[in-house]
Amino acid sequence: MTRSTPERGARRRLGEGMAAAAANPSVAASGDAAAASAAASAAASAAASAAALIDPGLTGVADRPVAGIENGYLAGYRVRFDEAGADGHARTSSLLRYAQDIAWRHSEDRGFDRQWYTDQGRWWVVRSVALDVLAAVPMGCTLRLATAVVGHRRIWARRLGEFRLPGGTLAALANTDWVLLDGRGRIIRIPGDFGVAFPNPELEDEILRVQPPATPDDAPRHEIAVRRQDLDPMGHVNNAVYLDWIEESMVAAGGADAVIATPRRVEIEYAAAAEPGERVAGAAWPEAEGGWWIRITGVADGLDRIRAQVTPRGAGTRGA
Repeated sequence: MTRSTPERGARRRLGEGMAAAAANPSVAASGDAAAASAAASAAASAAASAAALIDPGLTGVADRPVAGIENGYLAGYRVRFDEAGADGHARTSSLLRYAQDIAWRHSEDRGFDRQWYTDQGRWWVVRSVALDVLAAVPMGCTLRLATAVVGHRRIWARRLGEFRLPGGTLAALANTDWVLLDGRGRIIRIPGDFGVAFPNPELEDEILRVQPPATPDDAPRHEIAVRRQDLDPMGHVNNAVYLDWIEESMVAAGGADAVIATPRRVEIEYAAAAEPGERVAGAAWPEAEGGWWIRITGVADGLDRIRAQVTPRGAGTRGA
């Protein structure tokens, strides 16, 4: 039996409204303008309901993806041609790009736009992320992305991103740990005005860490040059770019299937920033449980830039 969904119901009502209008031309002919107007209004309402289920709109709306958290936000993201890979599905890094973009939009909606951050000399940067990819996301579909700040500690905050396909299927979950930097790049305490704008509880969790074992001597090394187009408006290598490098390193080491397997979890710790023009080396190697460890280091100094793990598992606890 096919399960009924709100989208199917809205489409059914739209079809019924259109069919009724087409089958009853006497309504207009008899001068019953009120009935014709009601039928048109019902059809338009059904169409709007169906459209909203598919695409909540570019402007974004308030939402509540987590019970008890009142600072949520929802927007639609259509997977563009250039955001999909050769398999016709959104690249994993595209999900992180959407998550980052909606975080900015949510901040702007609460009164903290780029000019505010510039004036204050403060900037949020991603410290770590846990991304659960539960379903492939086809090119051309519009994801419904809901986000909320779900908790904080003194110097970092955790944001949830919930990605749903048009029919409501949960496609991915992202839990991102952010830290706030001052103009000198130092981590600073989160000011109280953020807690007022984004009410959320204090967490007992620690910030996400990824601790791979020592890189095996025989692990393939994949060198990458930091390009100008890898930088974002803050002049940093964008956090989603590192995920592309992680997957490139896995493919170079024979992990091409693991890059697109579902479900899978990707955990990334951003240990240090790669600098413009720098060369980095990615090393990936399999672990006993079927997952992969990845470490990206600077070629010149050998220090970690990224530590990551990709495992064949499903979603963790929401907000955790």
